[in-house]
Amino acid sequence: MEISSEKNTITSSQYKICVSGAAKVDHCGAEVETIARQLGREIAQQGAVLVDGATSGFPLFASQGAKEVGGVVIGFSPAATKHQHEHMYRLPTQYHDVIIYTGFGYSGRDIILTQSSDAVIIGCGRIGTFHEFTTAFEDRRPIGVLEGAWATHEIIKDIISKARGEHISIAFDSDPGKLVKKVIALIKEHRLERETEQDALNEIRDLSSQ
Repeated sequence: MEISSEKNTITSSQYKICVSGAAKVDHCGAEVETIARQLGREIAQQGAVLVDGATSGFPLFASQGAKEVGGVVIGFSPAATKHQHEHMYRLPTQYHDVIIYTGFGYSGRDIILTQSSDAVIIGCGRIGTFHEFTTAFEDRRPIGVLEGAWATHEIIKDIISKARGEHISIAFDSDPGKLVKKVIALIKEHRLERETEQDALNEIRDLSSQ
């Protein structure tokens, strides 16, 4: 675990929003860094903690944006140690308050990353991004999809239409601020649904114990 010297505090009431996107952004358009940094700033300014895969490219730009406005960033690395993270995976450590070294490789890291988050926002991505999307989709996590000069959002729409899943907590928008606002609304709805389900289970247990 890598902890920065900044004394940022994370409260239990803060939502944790994962940013998923490509480590290499050559196919993402000329404005991808500006857009990703804006997304990170919006996550921080709207009161959430940014979570990412402690990688380069789109997620790193978003993390940089969050740190520019005093936000908190937590990374989940595929590596087992900081040395492995930097020298074997050749991944960055800057713009993070905490990096958790999972030791589970990329695919295992993706599962821990999405399950540790209240929601996932998808930016311009490649195969790893789609893995994180499908993991979040299967786990019924709220998902935001950032539309832009890339094909990721169109591919995701195609996956949704053909998968015929029942996941309805998905928002699309090309404006980072509006998308974050939509995602936070989905998180609140999701938490309320889970609380209602838990209340129903508790009532059934109470009745069965009588």
